Amino acid sequence: CIRFLVFKFFFLSFSAPPPPSPQNTKVWIPDPDEVWRSAEIIKDYKEGDKSLHLKLEDETLYEYPVDQGNKLPFLRNPDILVGENDLTALSYLHEPAVLHSLKVRFLESNHIYTYCGIVLVAINPYEQMPIYDQDVIYAYRDQNTGDMDPHIFAVAEEAYKQMARDEKNQSIIVSGESGAGKTVSAKHAMHFFATVGGSASETNIEAKVLASNPIMEAIGNAKTTRNDNSSRFGKYIQIGFDKRSRITGANMRTYLLEKSRVVFQAEAERNYHIFYQLCASASLPDFKDLGLTCAEDFFYTSQGDNTSIDGVDDADDFEKTRHAFTLLGVKESHQTTIFRIIAAILHLGNVEIQVEEDGDACSISSEDEHLNKFCSLLGVECSQMQHWLCHYKLVTMAETYVKSMSVQQVVNARNALAKHIYAQLFSWIVQHVNKAMHTTVKQHSFIGVLDIYGFETFEVNSFEQFCINYANEKLQQQFNLHVFKLEQEEYMKEGIPWTLIDFCDNQPCIDLIEMKLGILDLLDEECKVPKGTDQNWAQKLYDQHASSQHFQKPRMSNASFIILHFTDKVEYQSEGFLEKNRDTVYEEQINILKTSKYQMVADLFQDEKDAAPTTSMGKGTSKISVRSARPVVKAANKEHKKMVGHQFRNSLHLLMETLNATTPHYVRCIKPNDEKLPFKFDPVRVVQQLRACGVLETIHISAAGFPSRWSYHDFFNRYCVLMKKRDLSKNDKKQICQTLLEDLITDPDKFQFGRTKIFFRAGQVAYLEKLRAVKFRAATITIQKTVRGWLQRVKYKRLRQAAIVIQCYTRGHLARRLAEHLRRMRAAFIFQKQYRMLQILRAFQRVPTATITMQAFARGMFVRRIYHKVQLHGVSFHHPPEVHPWLAGPHLLLPGQGCAKFLQCYYRHMKARQELKALKIEACSAQHLKKLNIGMENKVNKEYKLLNEQLSTLMSSYSSEVEKLKKELAQYQQSQWGDSSQLVSLQEEVGHLQLKLEKANSERKVMEDSYIKEQDLLRRLISDLEEENALLKQEKEELDSSILCQSEDEYARNTVEENIQMRKELEEERSRYQNLVKEYSALEQRYDRLWDEIIIIQEEPGHRRNSSNQSSLESDSNYPSVSTSETADAEDRTQQGREGRGKGGGRRGKSSKRWRRKGRKEQELESENRKLKNELDELRKAIADQAIQNDSSSDIEDNYNLLLNQLKSANEELEVRKEEVLILRAQIMKTAQQKEMATNLVTERVMDFVFLFPLCCWEFTDCLSDAVSALVGSGQQDGTESKAEDWGYLNEDGELGLAYQGLKQVARLLEMQLQDQRREHEQEVEALKNQVDVMKEEQEKQQQAFLQTLERLPEAQVEFGLQQEITRLTNENLVLKELLEKLEKNEKKLRKQLKFHLKKVRDFEATQAIVPMRGRRWREHNVQVAVQRKEKDFQGMLECYNEDEPLLIQNLVTDLKPEAVSATVPCLPAYILYMCIRHADYISDEQKVHSLLTSTMNGIKKVLKKNNNDFQMTSFWLANTCRLLHCLKQYSGDAGFMTQNTPKQNEHCLKNFDLSEYCQVLSHLSVQIYQQLIKISEGILQPMIVSAVLENESIQGLSGIKPMGYRNRSSSMPDGDSSYSLDEIIHQLNTFHSIMCDQGLDPEVVQQVFKQLFYMINAVALNNLLLRKDVCSWSTGMQLRFNISQLEEWLHGKNLQQSGAAQTLDPLIQAAQLLQLKKKTSEDAEAICSLCTSLTTQQIVKILNLYTPVNEFEERVTVAFIRDIQKHLQERNDPPQLLLDFKHIFPVLFPFNPSSITMDSIHIPASLNLEFLKKV
Repeated sequence: CIRFLVFKFFFLSFSAPPPPSPQNTKVWIPDPDEVWRSAEIIKDYKEGDKSLHLKLEDETLYEYPVDQGNKLPFLRNPDILVGENDLTALSYLHEPAVLHSLKVRFLESNHIYTYCGIVLVAINPYEQMPIYDQDVIYAYRDQNTGDMDPHIFAVAEEAYKQMARDEKNQSIIVSGESGAGKTVSAKHAMHFFATVGGSASETNIEAKVLASNPIMEAIGNAKTTRNDNSSRFGKYIQIGFDKRSRITGANMRTYLLEKSRVVFQAEAERNYHIFYQLCASASLPDFKDLGLTCAEDFFYTSQGDNTSIDGVDDADDFEKTRHAFTLLGVKESHQTTIFRIIAAILHLGNVEIQVEEDGDACSISSEDEHLNKFCSLLGVECSQMQHWLCHYKLVTMAETYVKSMSVQQVVNARNALAKHIYAQLFSWIVQHVNKAMHTTVKQHSFIGVLDIYGFETFEVNSFEQFCINYANEKLQQQFNLHVFKLEQEEYMKEGIPWTLIDFCDNQPCIDLIEMKLGILDLLDEECKVPKGTDQNWAQKLYDQHASSQHFQKPRMSNASFIILHFTDKVEYQSEGFLEKNRDTVYEEQINILKTSKYQMVADLFQDEKDAAPTTSMGKGTSKISVRSARPVVKAANKEHKKMVGHQFRNSLHLLMETLNATTPHYVRCIKPNDEKLPFKFDPVRVVQQLRACGVLETIHISAAGFPSRWSYHDFFNRYCVLMKKRDLSKNDKKQICQTLLEDLITDPDKFQFGRTKIFFRAGQVAYLEKLRAVKFRAATITIQKTVRGWLQRVKYKRLRQAAIVIQCYTRGHLARRLAEHLRRMRAAFIFQKQYRMLQILRAFQRVPTATITMQAFARGMFVRRIYHKVQLHGVSFHHPPEVHPWLAGPHLLLPGQGCAKFLQCYYRHMKARQELKALKIEACSAQHLKKLNIGMENKVNKEYKLLNEQLSTLMSSYSSEVEKLKKELAQYQQSQWGDSSQLVSLQEEVGHLQLKLEKANSERKVMEDSYIKEQDLLRRLISDLEEENALLKQEKEELDSSILCQSEDEYARNTVEENIQMRKELEEERSRYQNLVKEYSALEQRYDRLWDEIIIIQEEPGHRRNSSNQSSLESDSNYPSVSTSETADAEDRTQQGREGRGKGGGRRGKSSKRWRRKGRKEQELESENRKLKNELDELRKAIADQAIQNDSSSDIEDNYNLLLNQLKSANEELEVRKEEVLILRAQIMKTAQQKEMATNLVTERVMDFVFLFPLCCWEFTDCLSDAVSALVGSGQQDGTESKAEDWGYLNEDGELGLAYQGLKQVARLLEMQLQDQRREHEQEVEALKNQVDVMKEEQEKQQQAFLQTLERLPEAQVEFGLQQEITRLTNENLVLKELLEKLEKNEKKLRKQLKFHLKKVRDFEATQAIVPMRGRRWREHNVQVAVQRKEKDFQGMLECYNEDEPLLIQNLVTDLKPEAVSATVPCLPAYILYMCIRHADYISDEQKVHSLLTSTMNGIKKVLKKNNNDFQMTSFWLANTCRLLHCLKQYSGDAGFMTQNTPKQNEHCLKNFDLSEYCQVLSHLSVQIYQQLIKISEGILQPMIVSAVLENESIQGLSGIKPMGYRNRSSSMPDGDSSYSLDEIIHQLNTFHSIMCDQGLDPEVVQQVFKQLFYMINAVALNNLLLRKDVCSWSTGMQLRFNISQLEEWLHGKNLQQSGAAQTLDPLIQAAQLLQLKKKTSEDAEAICSLCTSLTTQQIVKILNLYTPVNEFEERVTVAFIRDIQKHLQERNDPPQLLLDFKHIFPVLFPFNPSSITMDSIHIPASLNLEFLKKV
């Protein structure tokens, strides 16, 4: 151990590697194939040993020589540090450690990004990775760089944040060799800026910035042997931002386009993409005139023998390029000209050059197809171009000569022209791209993205490689100075003593290139020499720089030179340097192009006066004040400006000035292999690039100082295990850390204490980790020893207890078995005893019984013998008759007969066996057989003799008979010889007939058989059919019964199914609509902001403008059913009415002629009201028809009852009015002098009566207008005229009689209306009956169709059923469409007529307003005349006058604070607003209803816009909006919403207006408020989630902090503002819950809010977990699971289990479990796959790749295990995205929630200042 510690202290820096450690220490040794190889020391090293004894990873022994030539090998870092996010976190900083860490991260964890201090190392994976989605951008937004895993978005976020915070320009420098992924990294960085810094204007500049990428790739990228999309130019894009960090524009600079690629491509390479894209689209109609074919037909595109790229569609890419041109505003004519120029270049390459006979000259045919096409496409004269392609002009002092060119000169001139044309076109496109990305908004700062070629070295290196490597030398110098500066600033800020660090400076190499008489100056001078050559220039280089350390001359060549760059030495071939530097094009050819008939072509080649090599930012951009680190080397003369090298040097100096004026961020792209294989790591190629890109320089500079840095808080948490108890008791953590280090590390130079951090030399962290591991190992051993001892004791006790239990049970079992055995033995003895006794008893009883039996039989035998003897001797005995039956009975024979028979059978059987045995013996004897044979021979002989005798007699008789027959035959033949022929024929015919008969018989048999079979088959079929018929009859009966039962429910079921389907569609539509509402609200807010800015910008003195709030309110009131124009018209009409009333009041008191005019006007209005009445009748009929269609007759009954109630109230009011008329008559008789005032009083009373009948206002107004006119006119008539009437006796003037007559007319009208309603009701009932009949007929038809369907086949049944259903639905749709069209037409017609008549009625009412006003004034002055009325109960209505409506909205909505109504009924403003709306409905004032609802919604929007970050206010108005919506539904009169209403609440329903459209608008407003509420709550919770859920140590001491590198996590600071605990999140959730519950928000909405919030918590935490390597550990999984359980307990405590919030946490729970599960065997893989069902395959694999052991006791996840997981999960169909969309919002639903509060029970507090509201 002492030797180990001493050995550790030798490590000082990278330049002096330390001696290896003792045995079992791992080191790195050089290897030709893998560059560095790991080995382990197996023998201690001692000074003086010449070799180290090592064991390689493959168990091979190896001796590493250690002498003066070989240094000691590098030590390997502990496994706990391998694979860190930042390479500077490694304890040993050297090349093998860096290479190994990158290899482990790339191959095992699939991490392509790694930090190396300030540098982001990006390794090209050569495959698409799901880490660049929009969700990933938002995940890295507003995050500290060290908090998240390395990513290009993290670098972009750091640059964006520093620009916004420090207001300083930034630059991202992306470099690397071809194929390393520079262009892709730059595109991702620009995509990040375009996403997070959206433009403030409507120019959509961020889209244009992104659209420039496909254009620049098409014209500037090409396929090379190293990269399919290699950028052949450098570009620096400046993205401008305003003060609010929003994109204002962009500008692009380009550097050193590789023009030679236009005319030459190496093998397996291609020209620029645009050529192949245009050829692939040549068949399009727009490009027919270009004369293009496939790319193989053109010389400039076929030299590489490979015109296609695998997986690339050139035609599709061309469409993207054209779309990008269009998006950037390039005109179609300009696009056409661009494509003509590109096509002309291709045709120019195919021009054939013909050699003349002398060989010194050449020509081009005038009929050359490609030349003619080239000239026609460019619009130039063909003959001129034909001539000057083969000739050139030589100008001397005296005259000008035209000379011919050789073939090679013509080819060079043609190629130079093609390159020049393409270069000019490239510059023009870049210029127009910059114009498109330029805006007039002033730029405040910018972020530059530099995508430039990396260091290049090939077998043949030319002028392009020289310029590229020169640029990399300059960038490397800037990088070294910046890194050194950062290190120095860090040390100075922390107060660390700083000493100069010696590092490799490449300034001498840069001086060699750009100093006076340097390489570029000598090249320019040689280019000015008329006959300068490349060889002469090379010789000048040898003479001038032979002594330089960075310049060498090759031994075997005089035409090349070697430059020692900072990475490697490169040999350049001087051939072609002068030509490429001159870039010569013949002036005559350019002059021809200037005369082109196409203006754009001519403009490309116009002379530029002092043109700068770069494009300026244009107007509106800020000037950048830059200062060069070194003085710019100025040109010797003005002609240098024309040289390519000089131009490149100037542009490079300008670039360096720009970079020096910004804060740089570095991205180094690495190409892992040359085969472009995904995730293949070639160490040799990677090391070459690491040395070339400056990563190792960062390591050099860091290793020379203090590379390892720890904050005091992190160091204390990590190494507190090494501290003593007395030190831990101190409160000062800094002092504790200092004490610990002073005790552990004796050399004070190995560490330094800064203000906030501790700095360590290289190797010290590894030493501390070793001590920590030893401490943990000792503690682990102690714990294991104790636990194992405890386990063994527990096991022993358990075994001992088990043994005792087993013994007890065994002994008990044996005892029970013994007792059982004894019982069984005793029982057996008893059984034996009893059985033996019984056997002996039975045997004893059988002996006397047998004796008696034998005696009885013997005696009987003797008696029978005596009896037989007596019979034989003739002696008979005569028995009496009574004895005979008894003697004949069987009972006499039974006792002895059975025994006798048995004895006889036995005896006979024995005798028979004896005889059989004797016969068998006799049969087997020989003598017996002989006897038998002798007997048989005798018998045979006898029979033979007998047979011979019989045969002889038969033969004799036969012979005699034969002779007789022969004679007879001869006679017969003679007689019958003539008939022989006939006989033969007959015989043949008989035979033939017999054959036919046989055949017919056989056929008959066959037919009979078939008939029998068919008959049987038919019988079976008939029986089957009869059975089926019976079954069908039975089924028919069952179906008939079921149809009768189900026909009534069929329509209901169809309705239910349609309702379910409509609900699903409604849910989908609601989700889509809510998304649209969300977008609409965002656009609305954006519009408001823009409007505010426009007002601020355009506001000038003397101009009056509307406020932005007013404009926003106007825009907010645009609803589908609430028209702003209608509102304005209504307000105008109201204002006109008020003015009319004021003017009318002045005119009304002038003369009585006004009353006559009024009478005429009333007559006109009367006719109009009659028309209106007819239209209302039509409307009622339409409503009744609609009610019939909906099968709802309840509305008709309600209307009928309503009219009855109105009639009763009218009669009651009539009686009241009679009494009032009598009182008024007496009053008028007493005060005749006040006749006119009395008349006014009557008029006022009559007008009051009008307002008591709002539902019958039209008819009532007609009648009362007549009454009023008659009443007024009666005062001007003579008394004789008034007495002529029948009712004139009431008074001498008759005015009261007129009033009474008017009331009678009103009663008659009401009675007539009631009769009309009855008739309508009867008609409706008849219509309903007819509809029932129709439905019955339809039902019968359906039954018949169903029976027909049953008779068909199953397939036909399905088809027929579908046809029937389609026919039914088609008919229903047609009927519904016709009905809908009819209703729409009727509704439009009625709306127009109603608006017209309402306008006239309002005008009339305005003129009548003077009457109640005068009556009111008269009543104020003459109180004693007023008639006192009884006060009625409060009806739950509030009357608000029109002039008080703005005050109502102000007090109840705009200025209302939630605290003001906290002690009242929840949602009190909603109830008050409804009561005002109900009163407007009660008086049938549609305009007032519209105005109230519109003003309320606009006021709510105004409040929410003003308090867009106030959760309490938003929740308050969400609750009130929902409650107002519920009230409008609950009291709408719809039976579906009135099921829970009380009778008292039913009285508060709306009577006149259908506000369903307003309900829809309120629902929309509720969705907007809900989304704003979610946005506010998410904005409060989101900054707390990561710190509280992932980082906070809820279980103290569980997690361990690993060493961090340059980019430390800010959240690790103990006093950081961004540190939150889980208790703070729970406290915030409690606040949200209490606010929403106190304000009366519906419980269902509260549940949806918390479901959304918990989803956001899950998504943010899981996304952060998937992007952070430092939190993917076992301890984090334990902490995470504990935190989630706390959140689940909170949900349970708040009774929110049914909200679905807990289910949204399933992915996070499974991620925590995945971190805690074992990850070794295949069983573990299966367990993980079965458990993690809510995680996608990519998420599971990502977590496993990120899993990092915090301690060395944990094991890493192997690649084989991850592959096993992927194999198990390959059948899943998971979505491709890696991260969750934390901005996703679930569709919100506002279920109907009726209130139990009645309107008349609500108390309005005085604090609301609503005294102007009148209770009704």
